Amino acid sequence: MTEITTPRTHLPSLSAYVHVPWCVRKCPYCDFNSHALDPGQIPETEYLARLFEDLQQDASLALGRPLRSVFFGGGTPSLLSPSAIGQILAELERRIGFSDDCEITLEANPGTVDESHFRGFRDAGVNRLSIGIQSFNDAHLQRLGRIHDRNQALHAGDRARAAGFDNFNLDLMHGLPDQTEADALADLNQAIALNPSHLSWYQLTIEPNTEFYRKPPALPEDDTLWSIQEAGQARLSEAGFSQYEVSAYAQPGKRCQHNLNYWGYGDYIGIGPGAHGKVTRTSPFDILRTRKTRLPKDYLNRDRLLIRHEERVAIEDRPFDYFINTLRLVEGRPANEFSRLTGLAWAEIEPTLISLRDQGLLEWEGGSLRTTDQGFLYLNDLLAHWLT
Repeated sequence: MTEITTPRTHLPSLSAYVHVPWCVRKCPYCDFNSHALDPGQIPETEYLARLFEDLQQDASLALGRPLRSVFFGGGTPSLLSPSAIGQILAELERRIGFSDDCEITLEANPGTVDESHFRGFRDAGVNRLSIGIQSFNDAHLQRLGRIHDRNQALHAGDRARAAGFDNFNLDLMHGLPDQTEADALADLNQAIALNPSHLSWYQLTIEPNTEFYRKPPALPEDDTLWSIQEAGQARLSEAGFSQYEVSAYAQPGKRCQHNLNYWGYGDYIGIGPGAHGKVTRTSPFDILRTRKTRLPKDYLNRDRLLIRHEERVAIEDRPFDYFINTLRLVEGRPANEFSRLTGLAWAEIEPTLISLRDQGLLEWEGGSLRTTDQGFLYLNDLLAHWLT
């Protein structure tokens, strides 16, 4: 593949991801960079100092763009004090700047927060919450290793709303060990009853390097999983939630801007232990992916480098890098964005696109390229066409 030689001055929008690596307990299904630590032992001051060094190092990658969104993920970011969150946001605003409508999301565990915490985060500048419910069934919560119970999950939405949040997501899983279709739909109906603006509803998958991978639990049969998916999507649509990505459903006007930037192949800087980043550079045009030092003890060690890995996305890898994100979006993306965001000519990928269209996996209409309903069922196979 060859690059387009015409100048490209319009960069994609920019977001920031801040990783908080600590949890009260490591869940058996979790393969994220999270580490169990007693909340009283979190080195908050030391972490902030190192985080600000990290940000100072990456701030130049913004190239004058303000942040469209900020996302505090983990781990359990709600273990940090509201004061710490406020300091991080102040530093991001000072060094990079926020757009007028910047979305600022913080992940929260119902077992680590109460209304006063939510109010503190709101006062610090957070304007959106993502609350990790996973289930409202105590037996399933225990099996998943969660530190909260049904009662705490039920009150999380009310506490968030009382603290001034009118925009919050609930994370909910299905296909849990020994879960029936009735169990899964009961969870979904309960989540809808809490009136969130957004739901992340996704199937449990067994990932390597997890306790569930080493000791696999008994998961529902494929027919049950399919029935849950069909019935759940119908229920979400009935309740006014529109699916806009494989596992994301939102009320009108409440789509997650941070994830839309990811899936739209926007840029983002990642700060914190193990955080990933993707940035576009000009003169010459280039796409860079970064990964920070993973283990908290190494990240906090001032004798260690903050960046563990940095690589240029090779020209031949850019189609896969682009489509692994954009094809997750239900409405797709404008076809002309491919060349603008990858620097590659549309003509070079068009034969593959036509083949996938003829197989009923892709379609483009009115200049928008999107995955068909059948394509979503075989998304991994579809994406394999772009692997080099």
